[in-house]
Amino acid sequence: MTQVPTLDRRALMAGAGLAGLAAAAPARSAPRKSLCDFVDPFIGTGGHGHTYPGAALPFGMVQLSPDTSNNGWDSCSGYHQQDGSIMGFSHTHLSGTGCADLLDVLVVPATGPVLLTPGEPGKPDDGYRSRYDRASEHASPGYYKVRLTDTRIDAELTVTERVGLHRYTFPKGEPGHLLIDLQHGQKDWWEKSPETRIKNASLRLVGDDTLVGARQVFQWAPGRWIYFALKLSRPFKDAQLYAADQPLAADAREAKGENLKCVLRYPDAGRTPLLVKVGLSGVDIEGALANLQAEVPGWDFDGVRRSARATWEKALSSIRIDDAPETDAKIFYTGLYHSLLAPTLFSDVDGRYRGMDQKDHKVPAGRRNYSTYSLWDTYRTLHPLLTLAQPDRAADVVAGLVPMAEESPKGPSVWPLQGIETGTMNGWHAAVVLAEAQGKGLGGLDAARTWKAFRKRAFDDDVLGLDWYKRLGFIPVDEVMEGASRTLEYAYDDWAMAHLAAAAGAHNDAKALLERSRNYRNQFDASTQFMRPRNADGSWVTPFEPRAIGHMEKWRDFTEANAWQATFLTQHDLYAYMELFGGEKGLEAKLDALFTASSEMPPGSPPDIAGLVGQYAHGNEPCHHVAYLYAYCGAHHKTQAQVRMLLKSQYQAKPDGLSGNEDCGQMSAWYVMSALGLYPVDPVMGAYVFGSPLFPRAEIAVGQGRKLVIEAKGVAPDRFYIQSVTWNGAAHDRCWIGHDELAKGGRLVFQMGERPNPAFGAARSSRPPSTPKFA
Repeated sequence: MTQVPTLDRRALMAGAGLAGLAAAAPARSAPRKSLCDFVDPFIGTGGHGHTYPGAALPFGMVQLSPDTSNNGWDSCSGYHQQDGSIMGFSHTHLSGTGCADLLDVLVVPATGPVLLTPGEPGKPDDGYRSRYDRASEHASPGYYKVRLTDTRIDAELTVTERVGLHRYTFPKGEPGHLLIDLQHGQKDWWEKSPETRIKNASLRLVGDDTLVGARQVFQWAPGRWIYFALKLSRPFKDAQLYAADQPLAADAREAKGENLKCVLRYPDAGRTPLLVKVGLSGVDIEGALANLQAEVPGWDFDGVRRSARATWEKALSSIRIDDAPETDAKIFYTGLYHSLLAPTLFSDVDGRYRGMDQKDHKVPAGRRNYSTYSLWDTYRTLHPLLTLAQPDRAADVVAGLVPMAEESPKGPSVWPLQGIETGTMNGWHAAVVLAEAQGKGLGGLDAARTWKAFRKRAFDDDVLGLDWYKRLGFIPVDEVMEGASRTLEYAYDDWAMAHLAAAAGAHNDAKALLERSRNYRNQFDASTQFMRPRNADGSWVTPFEPRAIGHMEKWRDFTEANAWQATFLTQHDLYAYMELFGGEKGLEAKLDALFTASSEMPPGSPPDIAGLVGQYAHGNEPCHHVAYLYAYCGAHHKTQAQVRMLLKSQYQAKPDGLSGNEDCGQMSAWYVMSALGLYPVDPVMGAYVFGSPLFPRAEIAVGQGRKLVIEAKGVAPDRFYIQSVTWNGAAHDRCWIGHDELAKGGRLVFQMGERPNPAFGAARSSRPPSTPKFA
């Protein structure tokens, strides 16, 4: 990394030409050797970002982080910057989701009397939660520390892939204790009296330094199992087990039930730091113990911390940027960091894992099983980013989607979490991820097996409106919630599944699915020029307001979107799609109208529709490809302008610096890819549409020792328009480039200027492809 200057950025305003961007002269900062220094895990922990600041490894099973709240939409990760107290430190967290679960195995270091309940966030004196010193709070990749002011305990956290390691420094000369709260977890905050629903919990003391246990949780992922093994660096003096907050017999060594807790007492807690290591498993306690022993056999906290940092340094170095303003580098590398947190590892060191059928399985040698696939979000940009810059990991992550579909009684995955299908969101976008991987030559996929796993869903199943979709060509909103969005998303999944079928040699299936993928046309109302909800009798829903979410109270026609946003949801067959608007000029005008419409939203709109520029909503995924659609209209310079505006206005280096939920890396992956100047509008096609590269130079490790260098010559805050492009020294007149070209490595050079070059990408032959690969 070269020297990184500090840049005082002013707000970038949307509009014709993005006129008026100004920047102060950069001041040089001292060179930094570590990319980890640019990562700020607190970005996204405020506002509606829903991220956590604690310790994790890339795609690790353990996310060891403080819990400030387990009851609230903005506490879906267990942490929010505005909360003033910490309940304790748990071992599993979701990064940026809109639904809540996890927070498994809460460890609470404490002094004074034993308190068994956390108390309310605004009343920390009523329970075991403690206020904390914000100035003492520090987070970096693989490490977190904080001072708990009420108990005067310094807490430090680090991790391996399957083990969380704690170090607690108690006040000198004072006794203390650890509370392990197995009842703690996320709650359904929309209920009047929410409780974490736990069954089949167990705790067992082993000797005087080990506690093992398990629980089955019935929250968002109902019925998931988690097992743990906790070991201490020195023996406890005595232990007390509790059930339903009542103490068991003093000599009890085991407890079973629902609400279980354990207190481990240390009269000499302040003598030396107390270390706690916790291994997790989705299979059994023996797996948790094996993971613990294999990954952290000793007590070298600082060694584990250094190893975690080195792991992150290697992962982050897959993309290196040069001569970036320091604030932009911080946003970029934090974005890359967030992009590497999920999917999460969910197999033990011996390869065993709990499958979607709740049975024990074992991965083939050299492979791993994963969980936490936020597919409705991440198929758009995260998976293409991993395929380009982390191809080996991407191959492993994608390969697991096929056995997952085979194991699950619910078929292809929608939103799987720790062996359970949550069913959240629309579509089965695992098909998109797999079709993208096949088209880009990602290794390890059997085309025949893949198609067999999806064919039943494509042609036989009648779930979630599929029967209506197949009979009518659309899903009526008076019969199926969010039917308008489902129609559009099922059409894109048909497009993806057509490619899966073609790869398997099932050409008749591919032809049928290709035709059905054009069902998006049945949702379009030519009289209003919007994708519009329809009833089962074929009529359009009235009254119609394109900013509205649904046609009656609490009955939504669209998924986290309205007609303005859903009208641009189509990502495939784009040259036929634009004919709905009268051709390329009509679609261009409609895009202009989207970005300049009033941003006022009707009452009751979900908070997911955020980051509004006109009616474009960057804070939610359905809009993420939309700025790039100008490229298909022959107006690529407008893509450049809007993308640069979004890069500068929708991301900031502060806790509330994300315009919406992080959504398991998708929000950040958009920034990473767009800052590089590339975007996969239709991941299945394997084409990256150019945007407006942000940095003078970037280098991407694309696998097998190959490097992709991207240069933006003359780029500056007021020079964001592409004048010309070369690829490996030869003129490149297309406004896109194929994955097969980039994956070989090479040098992509953009010449940037302060005025648009409308001729670049204007010719029909220069525009991105949108024709099936098998046609």
